[in-house]
Amino acid sequence: MAQNQASSSTSIVSKYRYDVFLSFCGDDTRFGFTGNLYSALSERGILTFIDDEALRKGEEITPSLRKAIQESRISIIVFSQNYAFSTFCLDELLHIIECRTKQNMLIFPVFYDVEPSQVRNQTGSYQEAFAKLGERFKDDIQKLQQWRRALYDAANLSGLHFKSGEKYESNIVKKIIKEISDSFKRSPLHIAEYPVGLKDRMQQIQELMGGEFDKKVTMLGIHGMGGIGKSTLARAMYNLMEDQFEASQFLANVREKGLVHIQETMLSELVGERNIKLGDVHRGIPILQHRLCGKKVLLVLDDISKKEQLQATVGGLDWFGPGSIVIITTRDKHLLDVHGVQKQYMVGEINHMEALELYKWNAFKNKEVDPCYKEVIKRAVWYADGLPLALETIGSHLSGKKGKKTLINAFIEIITFSVTWQEKV
Repeated sequence: MAQNQASSSTSIVSKYRYDVFLSFCGDDTRFGFTGNLYSALSERGILTFIDDEALRKGEEITPSLRKAIQESRISIIVFSQNYAFSTFCLDELLHIIECRTKQNMLIFPVFYDVEPSQVRNQTGSYQEAFAKLGERFKDDIQKLQQWRRALYDAANLSGLHFKSGEKYESNIVKKIIKEISDSFKRSPLHIAEYPVGLKDRMQQIQELMGGEFDKKVTMLGIHGMGGIGKSTLARAMYNLMEDQFEASQFLANVREKGLVHIQETMLSELVGERNIKLGDVHRGIPILQHRLCGKKVLLVLDDISKKEQLQATVGGLDWFGPGSIVIITTRDKHLLDVHGVQKQYMVGEINHMEALELYKWNAFKNKEVDPCYKEVIKRAVWYADGLPLALETIGSHLSGKKGKKTLINAFIEIITFSVTWQEKV
C-alpha cells in the first residue's frame, strides 16, 4: 500500500511515456540496423517506441502513433534510401518536427547509406521520391513543401552518418546509445515520499501561469511560511517542465550559499562555463545577462531571503531568452513585490482531510489505521495546523511503533513538538 502511494509522485511529474521514438523505413532497416538499434536501446533500459507495420492503416499516421511521438523525449530518425518514398514516414517526420518546435523534443538523425546533403536538398533517391510524389500530390503543393522543409530542417541537425561496408554497424549503434544516454543529463528530482495534495496545487500554478511561454519570459513567485511545502511544489513543477527547455537548473537553499558561487553554478549548468571564476558578484551580473539572454531556460531559485540574491541572479526579464521560466520560492512575499514578480502563488495549509492522510502515511505507512490511535492522530493533526513538514516530522516519530507505551510517548512528542516547531521553521 505505502509503495503505491509513494509511486504517485512519478505519475504527477512525468508527461513522457517513452524515452525514444524510432522513425524509419521498414523495408530498408526494420530487420537490420533499426532492429539492432531497438534491441540495444531496450537492453540499456531506454524505453523505446517502435511501430508495428501490421497496425498501420492507409497511408496516414494514426492517432496512436501521433500520441506516441508526443509522449517521447527523443526521436531518432533513420534516413535511408527509401525513406522519402513513404508518405507515412514523411508525415511522421512532420509531426516530429512540430513536437521539436512546440515541446522542445530532441531529434537525433541517423543517415544510413545516404548523404546528409541528399536528405537536406532532396537529391539522389530523395529526388526520385519527390518526382513521384509530385505526380501524386500535384493538387497539394503545400504538402510537398512541408515535407521538403521537414527534411531540410532534420538534415541540418547534428547526427551520425553510416555507410555500409566502411564501418561495423555495432560501432555506430554503440555511439548512438552513448549519445542518447548522455542526453538524459538528470534524473527527476525527488519530490516527496507521500505527495498528498500536490497535484491540485500544481494544476493551480499551471492555470496561474497560462499556457503560452514561447514569446515571453515568465517569473513566478511561490511564497508561504516555513514547512508549508514551497520547495516540494517547486521541485514538482521543475520535473514537469524541465525537458521543454534548452537548459535547466534547480538551485536549492539559496539563502545558505554565497552569491558568487551561485552565479558560477548558473554559468556552469545553464551555458556550459565549467571553469569560470568570477571573483566578484558585480562582475558576474553582466556576464550572466549576456550569456543567458539568448537561451530558453528553466531556473528555480529555492529559498530566497534577500533582495540582493534576486538582483545578482535574475535581475530582470531581459536577462533570459524568449520562453524562459524563472521560479522563486521565499517566505517573504515583500521580496517578490519589490522585484516586480507579477505572478505569485501563496502556498496555504493543507486541508483537514489531506492532513489526516499525510499523517497516517508517515506514521503508519497506510491509510487504514487501528482505532486506538484515533486520539493521537486527532491531536497531531490539530497541533500541526496544516503544515506538511510538521505532519511528516511528528508522524515519523510514531512510525513502526506499537503498544500503549507508544501512545503515551506519542502524546508527549506531539506536545513537545508543538512548542519547538515555530523555532525550527
